[in-house]
Amino acid sequence: MDQKILDLATAEDLQGLQQFLQRMKEQEVGAVITRHALKGKEIGMLVRAIFKGSPCFQAEGVCRRLFVYKHCMQLVESGDLQSDTVTEMIGLLMLEAHQLPGTILAELANLFVDAIKGGSTISGKSLDLLPTILTVLASQESLNYGGGQLKGSEYKKQLINTLCSSRWDPKCVIHLTSMFRDVVLSTEELQFVMVKVLQMFPKLDLEELPPLVYQLLLLSSKGCKKTLLEGIISFFHQQDQLQKEEQSGTESTELEAVTVPQDQLRHVEGTIILHIVFAIKLDYNLGREFIRYLKAGQNGETSQVLCSFNIALMLSVARIHRFEEQVFDFLKTVIIKGFKDAQFQQNSKFLQDLIPLQCNVSEMILETVTNSVFGWDHVTESLVQLGFIFMDSFGPKAGLFGKVAGINPTSARTPTQQTCRLGAKILLETFKVHEPIRSEILEQVLNRVVTKTTSSISHYIDLLSDIVASAPLVLLDSSSKVIEAFDHLSYLPLSTVQGLLKAVQPLLKVSISMKDSLILVLRKAMFSSHLDSRKSAVAGFLLLLKNFKVLGSLASSQCTQSLTASQVQVDVHMRYNASANEALCLEILGSLRRCLSQQADVRLMLYEGLFDVLRRNSQLADTILQTLLSQLKRYYEVEEDLLPPLKLEGCITSQGGQIYLQEPLAHLLCCIQNCLAWYKQSLPHCHRGDDTDDDDDDDEGSFQHDLEEQLDSITRRMIKSELEDFELDKSADFSLASNVGIKNNIYAALVMGVYEVLIEHNFISSNYSMTRFEDVISLFNRYHKLSDLLKDKSRKGKSPSSSKTARSLLSLGFVSCLLTALFRDNTQSHGESLSVLRSSNEFMRYAVGVALQKIQQLEETGQTDGPDGQNAEKTFKYLCEVTRVLLWRYTSIPSAVEESGKKEKGRTISLLCLEGLLRIFNTLQHRYPNKIQQFLSAIDLVSDEEGEQENINITEKAAFHIRQFQRSLVTQLNGDEEDFNSKEAQLLVNILSTLSRLLEPTSEQFGQMLTWTVKICKENNLEDIHFCKALMSMMFSLHVLHKCPVSLLQEMCRDIHSCLGDIDQDVEIEEQSHFAMVNAKTAAPTVVQLVLNQTEKVLDEIDWLITKMKGQLSSGKESTDENSQVPTAREPVEKAIVLQLGTLLTAFHELIQTSLPAGSCMDTLLKDLVKMYNVLTSLVKYYIQGYTGHVAHLPARFEKLVKLSGSHLTPQCYAFITYVQNVQSMTISFGGGAGKKKDKKQMMAANTAAMARVLRETKPIPNLIFAIEQYEKFLIHLTKKSKVNLMQYMKLSTARDFRINPATLDAALQEQEAEEIQDEVDDQSNITVDENQENREPKKKKRKR
Repeated sequence: MDQKILDLATAEDLQGLQQFLQRMKEQEVGAVITRHALKGKEIGMLVRAIFKGSPCFQAEGVCRRLFVYKHCMQLVESGDLQSDTVTEMIGLLMLEAHQLPGTILAELANLFVDAIKGGSTISGKSLDLLPTILTVLASQESLNYGGGQLKGSEYKKQLINTLCSSRWDPKCVIHLTSMFRDVVLSTEELQFVMVKVLQMFPKLDLEELPPLVYQLLLLSSKGCKKTLLEGIISFFHQQDQLQKEEQSGTESTELEAVTVPQDQLRHVEGTIILHIVFAIKLDYNLGREFIRYLKAGQNGETSQVLCSFNIALMLSVARIHRFEEQVFDFLKTVIIKGFKDAQFQQNSKFLQDLIPLQCNVSEMILETVTNSVFGWDHVTESLVQLGFIFMDSFGPKAGLFGKVAGINPTSARTPTQQTCRLGAKILLETFKVHEPIRSEILEQVLNRVVTKTTSSISHYIDLLSDIVASAPLVLLDSSSKVIEAFDHLSYLPLSTVQGLLKAVQPLLKVSISMKDSLILVLRKAMFSSHLDSRKSAVAGFLLLLKNFKVLGSLASSQCTQSLTASQVQVDVHMRYNASANEALCLEILGSLRRCLSQQADVRLMLYEGLFDVLRRNSQLADTILQTLLSQLKRYYEVEEDLLPPLKLEGCITSQGGQIYLQEPLAHLLCCIQNCLAWYKQSLPHCHRGDDTDDDDDDDEGSFQHDLEEQLDSITRRMIKSELEDFELDKSADFSLASNVGIKNNIYAALVMGVYEVLIEHNFISSNYSMTRFEDVISLFNRYHKLSDLLKDKSRKGKSPSSSKTARSLLSLGFVSCLLTALFRDNTQSHGESLSVLRSSNEFMRYAVGVALQKIQQLEETGQTDGPDGQNAEKTFKYLCEVTRVLLWRYTSIPSAVEESGKKEKGRTISLLCLEGLLRIFNTLQHRYPNKIQQFLSAIDLVSDEEGEQENINITEKAAFHIRQFQRSLVTQLNGDEEDFNSKEAQLLVNILSTLSRLLEPTSEQFGQMLTWTVKICKENNLEDIHFCKALMSMMFSLHVLHKCPVSLLQEMCRDIHSCLGDIDQDVEIEEQSHFAMVNAKTAAPTVVQLVLNQTEKVLDEIDWLITKMKGQLSSGKESTDENSQVPTAREPVEKAIVLQLGTLLTAFHELIQTSLPAGSCMDTLLKDLVKMYNVLTSLVKYYIQGYTGHVAHLPARFEKLVKLSGSHLTPQCYAFITYVQNVQSMTISFGGGAGKKKDKKQMMAANTAAMARVLRETKPIPNLIFAIEQYEKFLIHLTKKSKVNLMQYMKLSTARDFRINPATLDAALQEQEAEEIQDEVDDQSNITVDENQENREPKKKKRKR
């Protein structure tokens, strides 16, 4: 039978073929096709023959063709045929599809749709036929559909819509997506398909997603790129969220299994990112669409734009050169914006209540770093680049004179600091997890440390230190890079050298080559001609001495390094034996002795560092003490009878006609005193039970004995010495203009330093002996006398350098010990001797003053001079002790009692204590934010128990101290006005303001603090401007963390209006006072400026909110069709915005009717009015945008706001502009016409100055008029969009720069006419006089004689 069909087809006997096929049943035809298909022989010829015998103009032929198509599709889907047979069969069916009539095509297409719906299309091979059928179908002019006619293209659209609306078998999604690539699709149809496939993502296995995304990317070449990118990013963002939820929930729900393994998800994400990047390389339009998508997303909700997957995608795209700059610029912008928004929100309760906190951008990026471990090699290079971009762009900038503000690494406060810190974290975490990239990170960090000599590199030093601490042994492979950096040490600034060496110090312990290279470089630097190079060498050698211990040295608690032994895993003493270390240290000390003959700066560094060396490497004590003793002998007067005991002449040198300090003698004595005190304390522990040589002990004892005797001798003789012995009497010259004056200043500084060192020495070695304490007071009296002399001279000579307080040589540890003894030591046996010190009020004030100086130094630099100054733990401990003493001193002895005792020059002890406490509380929050709990526990005056330290509630403790200071302030305010101490009150308010930052804003204590502050402002009518400013600033800072302060501002504006009067003098204002603090003295400019500054902040917040709302509108346009829920989410925010603006508007209504004085108040008010109108315009634009997207309606409260602006703001604005210009014109008239007898030049100069000032102060007026007009312009637009007449509330503006006042114009014209008539009369008389003069010229000359 089948051969007969083939023969008839070959013989071209079409009629016979048709008749033969008509006699065959459909089953027979199917059987023939099946038989040939299974054999794989002549199937093409057979099917072609059947089609030849089934012409499309015959109904029977059409039916047979339809049967053949259906049967062939079944065969293909059965999977029994060979692939070449399937290909041949499908190819033939495609060719013949163009002959089929529309109805058959429609039926076949519906067959496919039904098969897909039923899930029977398994292999997907028959799907290759569908694109051809759909294409041919679309070309049909008309088809019968539902009893009517329909275009083929419309029918195709209906089919695709039906197909995309039905349920798909997950197994055939990839085949269907691939099939759609061959279908000609309109944009709308493509959108149907894209959305459908993206909806299928969650139903597929993870392994199937990469090939599906690949197909979608190919499909996106037709369009809908944004839909595809959004869908992919959104899906993986959801997957990441599910992962986080499951990880956080696994502890509580043990039976719940994680649905998707994390490593599998990450690998799939990495593959998909590679697919997308490859597609972008082939089609840059996809890349441009991706960039557009990012920029559109940054204004709305950024959590999806900044999800881990999308950041990884961005960083991968950044490797394409064309998009590199755009991606990194976007990341810089969005990260800094994220930090700014977070800070903005944290500072305002109003914003926190309305907008949920945004995603943490740091966490998102660091999550990407963590995820990149799963084979995301395409991300790591860009991560490193991003980290360095953040650190380069947002690192600390050099300020005035190259000074860089110190940044505390533990608390990055500003958005730029946070971004820089994020960059460092990215690099550190990338360094930890990606081995191949480590050498590149290290090289780039070292390059920046070496090359950036003019800008601050502290953030790079911190990063290097963290890198070394994280993996010291790993870095040994890159030791050559570190050694290369050592070669540049001689040319680097000292701070950089110290930071670099401190950072790599752990490596020196485990790398002999690195240590040897460093020593070689330092030796060269020691002989350098540059002073900085020699200082760098000293710093390097001191560091080595501290860290290469000689075996047997004391393991002091001060020596604890940030790097523990477990991190290094190398015992130094295994690598270097004791003798090698000792030889090294002695060799270094030999090199350092050379410094003792160099400049003062080099010697100073050595003296400041030797004590730390001695304490960490106690076996070097003999050598160090011997060196110091021999140096002291150069300047020590051996003869006991000779005064003074020190040869100051040798401490100065002359070079080029200038006098310089050669030997910092006071620092030498300070170093000796510290070393000796430590040596005496540690010696018994060091040698107890040791059988050491007696000779050695004698030597050590002799060093100690000699130094002690010399210090005691110097003490005795310094007490006896008068200022005249140092040539520093009252007649001495202290001006810096002469060499004698410079020499005397140097001498004075040295002598004062020596006095301070001797005070510390005698106090420490006193053992509470009365004699010693009497010596201390005698030394202090000498010190005080010289200090007063210098102050007097500086006041007379007005020398700025000598008027500065010299930096004290007392250490913070000693100051804390001294203050505790003076104020808190109640031991009976100590009482008599301490009374000697306590009897001197000046000495106690000096002690508190030095403490204040040390605290200030700690606040500014993070460290202090002297021992333990750089040890954060010790410094914190001393800070707590000082705080306890100052707190007790201030609260126990009222300042009123102290002041009534005796009047003293300068600040009282109470004031110094208060200032110290203020600085301490500021330092604590800036430098030790993680130790606040520990601090509050340590300064507790009630109990000294440390066991409760961990359970302390910071808010409760802070509230306790706040109440103490509140009582002090209330006492001040309740006293007589004459006794009111403004300085003390200001300090108390500043302390309260600082402590209030420790309160939890939601706590009851915070509410009480706010209520108390508002009450103080309302009830106290003080006319002290500075106190008023401090108190009201605190009130506003507290209020914004509780709720928006607009109602407060409104009340204050009414008070200001009442105090200052109206711009229309005829109007009587009702006297009202909500806040007694607002009075005639404080209202302007103090309170006005505060109110306007706070108003500006509120306007900024509202503007930020409106911008956020606009971003949500633009990013959520697609989802707003079912706008039942979206508007309800925006409604509370819109309501809050309108209410705040309405209250602000009434506040402005009061202010612009107030008779403000000319100057800053007017200027600021005009600028704030401009901002108010700009914010109103922004809100109007928001509603216009909503109407454009058909998602908004005008609430009634907004109409009320517009009405209020038209009645209460705009007319008054124009009246205020007139008032301002009248005030300015009066200024000009007073400035220019003050005296007609003035010289013409003086009058012109006065006029010019007055005009310049007026122009400067009236500059905001045109801006205000423009802002009003813009507001009205957009109101007209909104009126057209909303069909609500908003302009009915706005009156026509009449005030302009060119406005004409008729009454003034008439008066001016009449005056001008009168002047012209008078001028004509004068001219006529002048002509007559001239003629007469011409006729009588000789007589005139006679008259002149």
